[in-house]
Amino acid sequence: MRIPVGPGAVHVERYGFGDRPVVLLHGFGTSGFLWRSIAPELPLGRVTVFAVDLFGWGESDRSLEADYGISAQADYLDRALTVLRVARADVVAVDLGCAVAIALAARRPARVRSMVLINPADPAALRGSEYAELQRLAARHLLDASRGMLGAATLLGPILERSVAKPAAMPPALVGRYAAPFVGRDGVRHLMQLERGINDQALADVVWEKIAAPSLVVRGDADSWVAGDVAANVFSLLPHAELRILPGVARLAPEDAPVELAELLRTWIGPETQAR
Repeated sequence: MRIPVGPGAVHVERYGFGDRPVVLLHGFGTSGFLWRSIAPELPLGRVTVFAVDLFGWGESDRSLEADYGISAQADYLDRALTVLRVARADVVAVDLGCAVAIALAARRPARVRSMVLINPADPAALRGSEYAELQRLAARHLLDASRGMLGAATLLGPILERSVAKPAAMPPALVGRYAAPFVGRDGVRHLMQLERGINDQALADVVWEKIAAPSLVVRGDADSWVAGDVAANVFSLLPHAELRILPGVARLAPEDAPVELAELLRTWIGPETQAR
């Protein structure tokens, strides 16, 4: 589905037909395609799953004038949920998507029933080491990436490959799939525009006590992009939270451990969560 959100439309994949909405948010460098192995394993007779391409990512529209910051993405998501007639949803997010989920939950507490935050970035420094790495790669390879057939795969490939614990979980074909929206000079320029849109202090004004949603913070202990204590810090900031560790799993848990993550989400979305 294509859902208008103001400066353009976001692309959303829908799964299931239940009366409980679940929204899946990807992170930096990926898209809603990240959830292709997870969404079909959720209880689709009871939930309706929406895997969202954040504005500017994946198959969603892009604009030279649009704001791609965290607050703007939370606004776009809020508008999309209104169009989809989703009053309240369980939100599951990975890295950059976690910041969007937190911003939405802080601004519109009634919109978020619960959150699962997988490998969240440091709320006080959202531009982690992967952004410095992208800038370093761009400085060395930007011209080749703009002209080459593989486009931004030259820039995204090393970041995506380091975002999984098992090399087999991020083969070259999958890197190409995630980099496909950024082919050519315009695509690479847009990728760098998305990168510049992330502000370290985007969550600085969040009043954490206003986040009413019960939250599950998940740390993959093989995530080399974010310090190990960040997930525990996010857990401590949220008023109603639990913390889980996934051993041997890196940043992109849906690629590294789809079976384990799907089971974790099935349990979280179970009756005990619905009653909260």
